[in-house]
Amino acid sequence: MWARQREASSMYKRLTSRDYTDSLDVESRDYMSTMDVEAKSALLQDDVGIETSNPSWKLSFPHVVVATISSFLFGYHLGVVNEPLESISVDLGFSGNTLAEGLVVSTCLGGAFIGSLFSGWIADGLGRRRAFQLCALPMIIGAAMSATSKTLAGMLLGRLFVGTGMGLGPPVAALYVTEVSPAFVRGTYGSLIQIATCLGIMGALLVGIPVKDIAGWWRVCFWVSTIPATILALAMIFCAESPSWLYKQGKAAEAEVEFEKLFGVAHVKVAMTELAKLDRGDDIDSVKISELLSGPHFRVVFIGSTLFALQQLSGINAVFYFSSTVFKKAGVPSSLANVFIGIVNLTGSVIATALMDKLGRKILLQWSFFGMSMAMAIQVAAATSFASETGSLYLSVGGMLMFVFTFALGAGPVPGLLLSEIFPNRIRAKAMAFCMSVHWVVNFFVGLLFLRLLEQLGPGLLYSIFATFCMMAVVFVKRNVVETKGKSLQEIEIALLPQD
Repeated sequence: MWARQREASSMYKRLTSRDYTDSLDVESRDYMSTMDVEAKSALLQDDVGIETSNPSWKLSFPHVVVATISSFLFGYHLGVVNEPLESISVDLGFSGNTLAEGLVVSTCLGGAFIGSLFSGWIADGLGRRRAFQLCALPMIIGAAMSATSKTLAGMLLGRLFVGTGMGLGPPVAALYVTEVSPAFVRGTYGSLIQIATCLGIMGALLVGIPVKDIAGWWRVCFWVSTIPATILALAMIFCAESPSWLYKQGKAAEAEVEFEKLFGVAHVKVAMTELAKLDRGDDIDSVKISELLSGPHFRVVFIGSTLFALQQLSGINAVFYFSSTVFKKAGVPSSLANVFIGIVNLTGSVIATALMDKLGRKILLQWSFFGMSMAMAIQVAAATSFASETGSLYLSVGGMLMFVFTFALGAGPVPGLLLSEIFPNRIRAKAMAFCMSVHWVVNFFVGLLFLRLLEQLGPGLLYSIFATFCMMAVVFVKRNVVETKGKSLQEIEIALLPQD
């Protein structure tokens, strides 16, 4: 069997995509020759069904929706302090202390780094479903601590707890959605993660609207977040566990049951056959950080880490964090500015959902980063002395909205989905955890240094640097990223098998 796997991997480098698909069919027939006649006959019948039809998306959809609640919570807690921050600072006695206000906003980022760092070990050790429940727990506890806090220290501790859940949720959501989705809708389902995040941010903004008119309303904003967190923890009891994780745990019978829930009876045998092709007898608990940084898996981990780093170095979070300043200069209230950003972000994410499985991941990434670089060029033009004051404001607002829109089309939703597809099953959870940790570190430093660099370099030069990173991303994607549209996880792993 191992010889056939290596042969298939070698053939992939010499054949076209159509020939590669044919080689998989040959390999499947060879594998089935070891089975008894009745099993072979049943499997052949199922293969015919798979070739002429895809599994019903309706079976896996509810499980994916529940998983994306974690992304909704992620977005909600990113935006929950935006509007109420002034009221919080007055009630807790640190009004006018910009350092304290910054800590309230950014403490959750430190917690998110911790949560993302350990997410792979939790997801591999406890399973995807329990990882989601563990993600919900600190969000409930942290939100309650923030809502009832009487001091700055209590607020910061609550935000730290919430942050650990925020860091744990996104990588596990990307893993779970990838592993439970049929190949033909995996990109669409992956886009739902980004849409849920957008809805979470918008939800936080909407809940925060009465904060200036109702005393203590900011406490309600935190309490509200405990509702979806509780739903996530309870609903996961009824969701399917990842068949890939169960199979690696030696629970093949349970994996079959979960495949039946997700794909239907007719597709179980072929799904299990594909898992069996890549069973190397590896122990997922033996994966160490050193193995991710060297050896046969270094290239895919390097691609993942670089993609997340370029995503943040594009300046997207600087735009999200400080967009209100640009809109205020144009005479637009901050609350209305946030609505504009939210609507554009959501619109781009919805369009990405429709395009992900039609155009593919790679082309969306390339054009997304290219569009972001053009948007930054507009921002640079707005910052030049040649633009009139009115023209500069229009260019600034238009460039910012274009930047967010093009980000939502690809650079936002694609990396998390793509990486969970290209990482082999053995290292998938831990590699995602490592790459998400890189994401949070770069995110932190961009947020920390943006205003200082803006002051030292000026908007023209700083936005030019962001545009340069976007163009670097275009080149990097073209040279290093493989297309995964429509391929099963097993086909992708065979294609990327390291040569012995």
